[in-house]
Amino acid sequence: MRYLIPRFPLRELPIILTFACLGSLIAGVYGIVHDQITYAIGPEYFINFKFEQFQWANLGLGNTVFVSCIGFLATWWVGLVCGWILARRMIPNQDRRVAIRKILTGFGIIFATGILFGIGGYLYGNLRGPEGDYSAWINVLDRLGVMNHWAFMRVAYIHNAGYLGGLVGLILTFVFVRKDEDGE
Repeated sequence: MRYLIPRFPLRELPIILTFACLGSLIAGVYGIVHDQITYAIGPEYFINFKFEQFQWANLGLGNTVFVSCIGFLATWWVGLVCGWILARRMIPNQDRRVAIRKILTGFGIIFATGILFGIGGYLYGNLRGPEGDYSAWINVLDRLGVMNHWAFMRVAYIHNAGYLGGLVGLILTFVFVRKDEDGE
């Protein structure tokens, strides 16, 4: 159970929170860049779907800024969770420099895995092609008023694969980046 819910001294809370916030910032910036790229691939994904979902965050500064806001808001929490989990696991009872290096390595693994899975989602969407069978999605696509099904679905595949990549990256981090159990 100590792997799922590690205990730590309260004095470690500030540095753990710092890494949770750093994870949020990294994920948020990733989300901004990610959504700018995917907006260029399939703007209807945002215009017909995400803009309504995040209408409360529209600052009225144009689509580019709105897409950036959506990107940040859709991803910051992933970094918060990953940063919190990594820091809670690595900081207590381990040399601080070693723990920080391992946390940053974990961030790198999660980031790289998210990008690789996103690229995989893009490639999968390209393989489906413009004439792919999107009949399972036709009700949703019609309800949203989507005209370019292929572009919309490619962006959906990229987004979903990216979230899966973040989860897989966190798991891989715990496989490859281990805490020194003896405190060294």
